[in-house]
Amino acid sequence: MRKILIFGLFLCLVLACTKDQMPLLIELDNQLRQNIEATSPDGTTDFYILPDEDDYANIPQDPKNPLTAAKVELGKLFFYETGLAQDALKNSGLGTYSCATCHIPEAGFRPGAAQGVADGGEGFGINGEKRRKNTEYEESELDVQSARPLNLLNVAYVTNTFWNGQFGATGVNIGTEERWDDIHATELNHLGFEGLETQNMEGLIVHRIQINKQLLEELGYLELYDEAFGDIPEEERYTQNTASLAFSAYLRTLMSNRAPFQDWLKGDLGALPYKQKKGAILFFGKAQCYQCHYNQNLGSLEFHALGVKDMWEQPSFDTSPDDRRNLGRYGFTKNPEDLYAFKVPGIYNMGDTPFYFHGASVTSLEDLVEYKNLAVSENNNVTNSMLSDKFKALYLTDEEKEHLVEFLELGLRDPDLTRYKPESLPSGLCFPNNDPKSRVDLGCD
Repeated sequence: MRKILIFGLFLCLVLACTKDQMPLLIELDNQLRQNIEATSPDGTTDFYILPDEDDYANIPQDPKNPLTAAKVELGKLFFYETGLAQDALKNSGLGTYSCATCHIPEAGFRPGAAQGVADGGEGFGINGEKRRKNTEYEESELDVQSARPLNLLNVAYVTNTFWNGQFGATGVNIGTEERWDDIHATELNHLGFEGLETQNMEGLIVHRIQINKQLLEELGYLELYDEAFGDIPEEERYTQNTASLAFSAYLRTLMSNRAPFQDWLKGDLGALPYKQKKGAILFFGKAQCYQCHYNQNLGSLEFHALGVKDMWEQPSFDTSPDDRRNLGRYGFTKNPEDLYAFKVPGIYNMGDTPFYFHGASVTSLEDLVEYKNLAVSENNNVTNSMLSDKFKALYLTDEEKEHLVEFLELGLRDPDLTRYKPESLPSGLCFPNNDPKSRVDLGCD
C-alpha cells in the first residue's frame, strides 16, 4: 500500500510538472515562430522547409543540368567510386580514393580530420579521422586543399561555390567576368553553369578522377551512364565535364530534411526540446545569426571578414601563408572591400566534425559560439577594424551560449545521412577508400 501511495504521489508530481511546462513550451514555440517570421526573407517559417531528396521539382537546379533519376543515381555511385581514381600520381594511389574520402556522410559530408587527403593518403579510422600521408608521396604531391571543405548539405541553394565564391557564372559573379580568365580554374565560368557544376568540372581534374568509355565499361557503369546522358553526342559524352553533371545532380539532392528543426517547421512542435527551442530563438534573435545565415541552407552568398586563422597556421600538409585562398573573396575579385572576407557556409550537421571556419582553427561548437560572442580577430593579418560590420560582440550569457550550442549541434542535425550512401558499387570495390589500411578500417578485408 505504501508503495502505491508513493507511486501515486510521484505520478502526480510528474503530471503537475508537465502541466506547468506546457504553457512555457507553447510560449517558446510562439516566440520562435515570431522571430523566424520577423527575419526570414519571405516572412514565413515555411521558407526554411527543405524538400525531400527525391522531390526534383522543388530542388533548385542548374537549368543547364536538369535533375533526372538516372543522373542522380549515377552521381551517387560515382561519388563513392574508388575505381575512377586512375590519375593518381603513384601506383600505390591508383584506385584508392573517391570524393567521399573527404566528404564523409557520417562526418556531415566533410573530412573527419581537420584537412582532407585524397590522392596520397591512406587509412580511414571510423569517420576519416585517421587519414594519413602515404609515405611514398612527397608533401607537395598530395591532393590536399589549403582551406577546409565546405558543407555539401543543401548545396543546391548555393549558386556560387568555394570560400571565395569564385565558381559559377550566375549569382554574385555577375559582373566579375573580367576576372574569370585571370585564374585558371574560373575560366570554366564561361560555360555558363552555376557554381556547383563548374567547381565539379575543375574538381575531377584537381582530384585526379578519370572518365572514359573503356573505364566506365570495366567498372560496370556504361549502361547507366548512357541512360543519364543519352542526349549528349558520343564524342562529348564520356568526358570529365559531362560526368561532373552527374556528381552535381547527386549533390543537389543532399538535403538535411530530417533534422529536428525541419520537423518543427513542418508542425511537430515536440521535435525541439526546451534548450533547443531556446537556442533557436537566440539564433533568430539576440545572437543575430540570422543576419548572415538566412538562406534555406542557413548560409548565404554574403562574404564577411571574421579574422579567423588560416589553414597554414594549423598542423597541415602543403599550406602556405602566401596562398591566394587566405585572402578570401579578394583573392578572386581583387576588390579591396573583399579582403579576408569568406563566404557564409550552410550549418546543418555542423556538430558532426569538430573543425570550423576555412582554416579549421576552431575545434568545438562551444569555442565557435564564444568566438562569435567576443568578435575579436585571431588572425595577425586582420585587425579588428577590418572585421565585418555584422561581426559584433553579442554579450550572451553562459546559459544562452549553452542553449545556442544545443540548437546548432542537435536541432540542426539530420541523424540519417547514411541514406545517401550506396550499399555497394557496380565495381564491387571498397569505398570510400580502397588503400590497404582503409580496407582494414572499413571492414573490406
